[in-house]
Amino acid sequence: MTVFKAFLKVLNKNKIMIIVYTGILIGISVASLKTSETSTNFVAVKPDVTIVNEDVNNGITEGFIDYLEDNCKIIDNLKTEEEIDDSLFYRQADYIIYIPKGFNEDFMNGKNPEINVKSNGDYQASLAEMMVKRYFKTAEIYRDSNLSEEDIIKKTNDTMDKDTKIEMTTKLDTDSLEKMDFYYNFASYSISAALVYVVCMILNSFREEKIRKRTEISSVNYKVYNRQLLLSNCLFSVLLWFAYVIASYFIIGDALFSGHGLIYMINSLLFTICSTAIAFLIGTLITSKNAIAGIVNVWALGSSFLCGVFVPLSMLPDMVIKVGHLIPTYYYVSSNDKLAKLESINLESLQPIIFNMGIILAFTLVFIVLTNVISRKKAN
Repeated sequence: MTVFKAFLKVLNKNKIMIIVYTGILIGISVASLKTSETSTNFVAVKPDVTIVNEDVNNGITEGFIDYLEDNCKIIDNLKTEEEIDDSLFYRQADYIIYIPKGFNEDFMNGKNPEINVKSNGDYQASLAEMMVKRYFKTAEIYRDSNLSEEDIIKKTNDTMDKDTKIEMTTKLDTDSLEKMDFYYNFASYSISAALVYVVCMILNSFREEKIRKRTEISSVNYKVYNRQLLLSNCLFSVLLWFAYVIASYFIIGDALFSGHGLIYMINSLLFTICSTAIAFLIGTLITSKNAIAGIVNVWALGSSFLCGVFVPLSMLPDMVIKVGHLIPTYYYVSSNDKLAKLESINLESLQPIIFNMGIILAFTLVFIVLTNVISRKKAN
């Protein structure tokens, strides 16, 4: 209990840094998630089209114009070429269609006459161009089948009026999963930075001459001493993790209590314990409080950049990913990213995630053993 009481006193002195890193996590998460709420779904928009018809208004020409009137917003108040050019420049019109004289007759005779167009080059103009090409490609197929002009127009318009049925193939709440994936991935930076800073400061405080001499002359074995310090740090780590989980609920919502959310929490808990062991090892090696801030930046920022926290793993070069395999953060982020795409949760689908969790635990054990070895050598 003596070690634990001393631990709490030192922890209280470093509470400001804990609040700072927690604020960074929550602030960036809220800002990023608010930005990502803007919908990126495709919505069909009727392009603004002007038709300049120099042909007779019947047959395939009439059918084509009727199709455009149903699927586009027709602008018919442009009389001169100057007005047409101005409308394109000022984005009042997206697409100008010139139907040449004799178009209907030439089309029915298989000559495939060209339609001249003007475009402002934006996505709505591309949509109008796609409509024009699709209409005449369809009409050519029926024309080549030796149908009458009336049947060609009817079948073409019927084909163009058919809507594609869209069926949802997944019931995943992708928006919530993306929020969880982003939050818990970025949490690895805050967890690493906060733990390395606080734990190193605590261990360095315990190395102060008065405390160190009292420990050396006491009957406490170095293993017991390290175990008590490690357990105290683990308690702090779990409380920090719990605070981040509570914060995630206010950002993510009830989706956190789903099967996916539970695994996100478990994965982050394992990473927190591993980060505690890393921080304990670093704190054992470092003897200067002035070097702690630099170590925090090197470890927390470095691992975040190398392991997909700040930049998605899919966008990182192969060489960076290979280096990332040497860091526990890579397996933590990889599990989160796999979980965000997991359709159903069962033992088989969770195998890659369980494997990554096992690697994180292996890293944890290695760091604990290294800490004990280094502590024993320093004690001797």
